[in-house]
Amino acid sequence: MKYFTPKLEALAPYVPGEQPQFEVIKLNTNESPYPPAPTVEAAVANAAAVLARYPDPDCQNLRQTLAQRFDVMPTEIFVGNGSDEVLAFCFQGLMNAGVVYPDLTYGFYPVFSQMYDISSKEIPLAADFTLNLADYQEETGTVIFANPNAPTSLGIAAIEIANFVAANPERLVIVDEAYVEFGGESMVPYIKEFANLLVVGTFSKSWQLAGARLGYAVGQAALIAALNKLKFSFNPYSVNTMTTAAGIAALADENYHASCLEQIIGQRQKTAQDLKALGFTVLDSQTNFLFVTHPAVGGKVIYEKLKMQQIFVRWFNLPRIKDYLRITIGTPQQMQQCLAAITQIIKDEI
Repeated sequence: MKYFTPKLEALAPYVPGEQPQFEVIKLNTNESPYPPAPTVEAAVANAAAVLARYPDPDCQNLRQTLAQRFDVMPTEIFVGNGSDEVLAFCFQGLMNAGVVYPDLTYGFYPVFSQMYDISSKEIPLAADFTLNLADYQEETGTVIFANPNAPTSLGIAAIEIANFVAANPERLVIVDEAYVEFGGESMVPYIKEFANLLVVGTFSKSWQLAGARLGYAVGQAALIAALNKLKFSFNPYSVNTMTTAAGIAALADENYHASCLEQIIGQRQKTAQDLKALGFTVLDSQTNFLFVTHPAVGGKVIYEKLKMQQIFVRWFNLPRIKDYLRITIGTPQQMQQCLAAITQIIKDEI
């Protein structure tokens, strides 16, 4: 249409995992298989009583709660409508000299680069899908990567990241920690030491709040002030009252949080062993999913045959990983059904 801008015409949007609106075994978008903490529903219901009022644009109570958890000041916490909004603000305002990121990582990075006219460069992961920060040393601009990474499930040590941040004081390093609580090492303890470090997190994975859309960033006050300037220039009310209440209630139930993590990690280990017994190569996951490949049966074949049985996993039509599947860890019953289906598929195909 005549009034569409050239940028819009050329934009290649992010492709989310399938969200079927019927009952399936859903192991394709890395959501938690468990419901939110028991107190969340009541907190959200209570918050609904004041929906006639605008939400607190500063999210003061939630920021205070997060600050206590991370042992930082509230001025070092930013809250947004999911980590996607937080990342969007990062790309909008914190990448003046361009950005570099891995070639296999979160799909929104190249979309945001294109959308906000950011000069970007993809750095290939190693053949074993590990990230080597030495590959970024001679580059310029902001560095952003997920740790642990998606879809590969691999992480790198915090001290390795800290050394890179220290060696590049003029470059901003953004660490996307969506999956960190499933086995990674957080960079949050380093933010007081480094003014050029920003950590982004989400409530979607380990806090069972994917549907609430709640994300955050932790960094020194100047970085957080910059993000707030962008937020207040776009939509000060992007985090609604019920979502804020859900986040505070979830954070208050540490026992439930720990229990869910323990169950998911335990099931991840069991599923990895079971898949290896079927001949799969399984990367050493630090996330709530497994990244796997079979030497005799292609990823697309398994994906399609599982989907026919209403079992949804993620397959990426990308040259380097077209034979891999990303399988979210579900409940024990879900994983048992998935494994049984995969076992039969392998038997039928070989």
